[in-house]
Amino acid sequence: PSAGRYHHAMATVQNTLGSLIRRQRELASLPMRQLAAMSGISGPYLSQIENGLRFPSDQVLRNLASAMGIDPDELVPPESDEDDAAAARDAMHDLIKVDPNLTGAQRRALIEVYDAMAAPAASATSAPAAEPQE
Repeated sequence: PSAGRYHHAMATVQNTLGSLIRRQRELASLPMRQLAAMSGISGPYLSQIENGLRFPSDQVLRNLASAMGIDPDELVPPESDEDDAAAARDAMHDLIKVDPNLTGAQRRALIEVYDAMAAPAASATSAPAAEPQE
């Protein structure tokens, strides 16, 4: 694994989100500067988000969605199929594996925790949730 793979994976996530925001802005017929002003951010910052150069905070995403009159969930990529889920898992593993701030043991532990947490989310979309036991 290399830092290049990390940056590539992060760029893919940012570009996808930026494309969704741009598409929603265009559907709302809002000029970039107007949407930026309505959302409380600068035009250049919105441009960077749409071009995948910056990743907005949750609050900025909520402000953008509100200004466009849409639910913030519409700025989340659509549900993925098993191939997309596997690709997302692999991308997350790649990101963890190349993080220079983690030791080998931390990387292994983080991957294990990620897989344990992501597995219930994946199975929840394909099977009904069990009722909690008391």
